[in-house]
Amino acid sequence: MPAKRGFSAAIDPVDAVRQLLAQIDQPAMALVVFFASPIYDREALAKAIRDSMPGIEVIGCTTAGEITSEGYRENTLTGVSFGRADYRASIRLVSDLDRFRMEAGSTVVQELLGDLGLGPLTARSVPGQVFGMLLIDGMSRQEEVVVSSISRFLDPVPLFGGSAGDGLDFGVTWVFAHGAFHTNAAVLALIETNHPFSVFKLDHFRPTGKKMVVTEADPARRLVMEINAEKAAPAYAKMVGLDERDLNPMTFAAYPVVVRVGGEYHVRSIQKVEEDGSLRFYCGIDEGLVLTVADGDDIAKNLDQALTRVAAELGSVELILGFDCILRRLEAEQKQKTLIVSQVLKRHGVVGFNTYGEQYRSMHVNQTFTGVAIGRTTRKPEERRAS
Repeated sequence: MPAKRGFSAAIDPVDAVRQLLAQIDQPAMALVVFFASPIYDREALAKAIRDSMPGIEVIGCTTAGEITSEGYRENTLTGVSFGRADYRASIRLVSDLDRFRMEAGSTVVQELLGDLGLGPLTARSVPGQVFGMLLIDGMSRQEEVVVSSISRFLDPVPLFGGSAGDGLDFGVTWVFAHGAFHTNAAVLALIETNHPFSVFKLDHFRPTGKKMVVTEADPARRLVMEINAEKAAPAYAKMVGLDERDLNPMTFAAYPVVVRVGGEYHVRSIQKVEEDGSLRFYCGIDEGLVLTVADGDDIAKNLDQALTRVAAELGSVELILGFDCILRRLEAEQKQKTLIVSQVLKRHGVVGFNTYGEQYRSMHVNQTFTGVAIGRTTRKPEERRAS
């Protein structure tokens, strides 16, 4: 099989890696991608990966929950392997994100393209064969600048990604590359395949008529201090018809806000209320921005319909690598739809994790499901050259 998926619920890191590898092992692996619960001892997990898969390119990250062949799970290790017969991959670890500059994306992208033997990108070169995947420290607050820089130089190759999590602790998150876990870092992978694929983003929200203006904010710290010239938390609570004391991750998942960018609405999710009544977001929010309260469709039905459309476009699907915002999972729990959503994920063959944010092309977004669906069939050489 060109792509194999698996997971383990073993608590011991050595046992978990052994069980995962037993399911995804194949003679020649171009890349292994894993998603690990934060319960695992990182050093022990890293050593088990190094010992079990020497000479194999392995990347991954910590999660706010895992998506396995059984749907949503917690306290597990899940992953996928890509076989060399149908895939080629190259990765780069981007360290010191707190010092990342926009021009850095050029070097990273050109090195990865060179690894795959690809020249400079144009509108007619290789996007049909290659996609990019980004795993990034979900507490770095650098997703916007990193994804904007990379996509600028990677275009027209489609890019998606996910921000690593640590349950709901919002403390320290980790990405894995070169045999070790790293924080304040990101991993970018370029994957070339002879399978058809589709990189996509979906959400289930629509804007309402309830609007509010950010009147004081600190975008670098992702803090909104005032909305409509009032303290942010009580102003938001009043707008959605709640008491400020009832604001928590569940209510933020149920009452998200969206902003209009380029003619489309994108979710800007709230992470928590600070002690001073400010709202901390999962992404940077500027002063003067108009926030619109959003209303959601049925999350399970919307997900099933969207993934069904993707599968129909590809004919049939080998694998979906999916990054699902933790707030979507919390909403599913709140509305008692976790089992139904899990069944949808299982039915569509999704492997992935719950994130602290998602990346799609040049944007850092929230409360969305992003990923790549890979078809079962393979393209003929002449079809690959023409794409």
